[in-house]
Amino acid sequence: MSEETDFGFERVPPEEKARRVRGVFDSVTSKYDLMNDLMSVGMHRAWKRFTVALSGVREGGRVLDVAGGTADLSRLFADRVGPTGGVVLTDINAAMLGAGRDRMLDEGRLVPAIQCDAEALPFAARTFDCVAIAFGLRNVTHKDRALVEMCRVLKPGGAALILEFSKVAPPFAAAYDWYSFNVLPRLGKWVADDEASYRYLAESIRLHPDQPALKGMMEAAGFDRVEWFNLTAGVVALHRGYAV
Repeated sequence: MSEETDFGFERVPPEEKARRVRGVFDSVTSKYDLMNDLMSVGMHRAWKRFTVALSGVREGGRVLDVAGGTADLSRLFADRVGPTGGVVLTDINAAMLGAGRDRMLDEGRLVPAIQCDAEALPFAARTFDCVAIAFGLRNVTHKDRALVEMCRVLKPGGAALILEFSKVAPPFAAAYDWYSFNVLPRLGKWVADDEASYRYLAESIRLHPDQPALKGMMEAAGFDRVEWFNLTAGVVALHRGYAV
């Protein structure tokens, strides 16, 4: 039997998932930042600031932003590492990467912007002090491969930060499900003229590994001292682990 993977609640061949995910982000790029603000009532900005604050990155550090899209994390990390440090923005999707690159340039920030697959990062081993991915891991076909790659390109003691939607606390689960499957697709239709992509978003969150499962995957990929921090009652979790 040929390999299959999840695309939302569907089971599809890996190449089909890659094609469909590309289509999702090609469709939503122009409204991506606006939709993030609307969907999270602006909270995604606080989640990302928290991520950078827990990175341990100092001035002069080197940071890799995986699936960095419109460069929210890259901008924050660029401020943190300063002119003596460096941030590399990457994304597999050309439209999203272009939006992030242009945003950085408009702000006078010169950073490399490289189109690449999280499962095969084109960087030498032990290159970065920190690798971060925000709301991108659940779209990766082979998450285990991406985690191994993130560990490989980190210097010993370097931190990996994974910010992702996760398993919400039980008292809020029913309300969160109602919001995800009723409000999000309608917002997508009204604002981005794309209901299907935001229905996929809701479905992909439900199939993403929960907090303990992702911790186990990071440990299997070679990370040490893995821990997670629940944000907004577990709607989002930040996982942090260290390369050995």
